[in-house]
Amino acid sequence: MGALTWIIFGLLAGALAKFIIPGKDPGGCVVTTIIGIVGAFIGGWLGTMFGWGTVNDFNIKSMALAVGGAVILLLIFRLIAGRKG
Repeated sequence: MGALTWIIFGLLAGALAKFIIPGKDPGGCVVTTIIGIVGAFIGGWLGTMFGWGTVNDFNIKSMALAVGGAVILLLIFRLIAGRKG
């Protein structure tokens, strides 16, 4: 159930990351959702690597990891997209 949980958290994490870091993003809602899903994977990977936990259960810690990963990815995406635009 790990990957399914990451996808569900990713959808929520993308929306929360956009709320935490507002602004215009190229691609709109679809790209923000994809960033959230990939960010949840990144958050889960980093959490596992550093021993902070995993994104395998529906709890606050997992959501924090997913949102953290989505925020990191959103910032990186904006840096890269800003240089091209």
